[in-house]
Amino acid sequence: QILREGDTLARIGGDEFVAVLVDLPDIAASTPLLSRMLAAAAEPVVVGDLLLQVSASVGVTFYPQAEEVDADQLLRQADQAMYQAKLSGKNRYHVFDAELDRNTRGHHESVARIRKAMVDDEFVLYYQPKVNMRTGAVIGAEALIRWQHPQRGLLSPAVFLPVIEDDPLAVVLGEWVVDSALAQMETWHAAGLNVPVSVNIGARQLQASNFVQRLRSLLAAHPEISPANLELEVLETSALEDLAQVSGVIEACLNIGIHFSLDDFGTGYSSLTYLKRLHVSQLKIDQSFIRDMLDDPDDLAIVESVLGLATAFRRKVIAEGVESPEHGEMLLQLGCELAQGFGIARPMPAHELAAWMASWRPDPLWTAQPAVSSADLQLLYATVEHRAWIAALGKHLTDKRAAPPQLDHHQCRLGEWLDAERLATRGTGDDFQTIDAVHQQAHALATELCTLSAHGRQHEAIARLGELSDLRDTLLALLKGGQSHT
Repeated sequence: QILREGDTLARIGGDEFVAVLVDLPDIAASTPLLSRMLAAAAEPVVVGDLLLQVSASVGVTFYPQAEEVDADQLLRQADQAMYQAKLSGKNRYHVFDAELDRNTRGHHESVARIRKAMVDDEFVLYYQPKVNMRTGAVIGAEALIRWQHPQRGLLSPAVFLPVIEDDPLAVVLGEWVVDSALAQMETWHAAGLNVPVSVNIGARQLQASNFVQRLRSLLAAHPEISPANLELEVLETSALEDLAQVSGVIEACLNIGIHFSLDDFGTGYSSLTYLKRLHVSQLKIDQSFIRDMLDDPDDLAIVESVLGLATAFRRKVIAEGVESPEHGEMLLQLGCELAQGFGIARPMPAHELAAWMASWRPDPLWTAQPAVSSADLQLLYATVEHRAWIAALGKHLTDKRAAPPQLDHHQCRLGEWLDAERLATRGTGDDFQTIDAVHQQAHALATELCTLSAHGRQHEAIARLGELSDLRDTLLALLKGGQSHT
């Protein structure tokens, strides 16, 4: 009554049947037919004096698929879907998700390949130095895992760590990292090199019930290394489910002599909660804020705020992502001396660290850079905002959908600072007058370029952006030269 001509219904054993439904124009066309099949299966049956009623659980799969499958595979897919229908409450159907199945199989294959990489000793640790930019002292190194893949070359952890994040293998690999770092520290120690090392710890590993016990065992296997020379880094974005338990683990590690730092601080939703409840010794400012703080006042404000929080909570702080002398100079002006990043050194194999340490010298800009006064801090913000203002104007001219920045030279942050200095009678010298004049020239030129663009002469306006960049560079050089006199 339900099946159409050309459809097939067959019993394959016990209470299991297979229906082959053909010539369906699309997946949606199967829905009414499946619903009628469920209703028909649930109709009461009279057997003698008894009224019997059963329900059906239907698993559904479709052909063709993105991957070639045979009849046996289709049966297995329908069988898997049928069990999902049963788990969902029976008397219903469940459609096999071929894409999810492919992804699941791909995930299992990836985990298996990573497990094989451990057996084949394909993982290595690279080390990125951490320094005091003002004194030039190397204060330690961060151990960073890499996969030396035989076909794909050296792979970053972003390629493989997310694959095993929710798998027990993450704990196994995490312990390998700690053990390998301790072994390398022993090698350095034997060569007369004492380098504290920090290691990243995943949430799953940290929250394992035997974490502290396993850590003690690893330390016992390397008796030459003081626990104080090992630091554990926890991502601020880690999914820490039980903060009380994690706090207890950190306290237990502190009793051993191991300190913790909170990595990528400021990127998650729990920064203040973690800072308050977890007894970490150091905050690591995320590189995304450091990278853009030269041109983004908001990122600069975040960096300054993190430094203020670190002071208030009596924590040390280190900046990640220092990529240029200017990044280091800005951090030192803000009062942050500890840093790591490509502008200092890229992660390197263990055997290269000693030679790098022997040749490392801090940038001369850094060694002579004092922290700025509160007055100079406002100027620091003003210079960053001026860079952002120039960038916003360029975006407006090249993409008319972007709104123009504030063109009134009194309304931008640098203009407000100049006006405040003038009112305070500090802005009377020749240097100040020159700065004020160049600033007004920049705004006048910006207004002219916006007018050109508004009258259909966009290409001419864009061609003259170089003039504005020259004024910017002149202005920033004047501001830097006069900063100590403000």
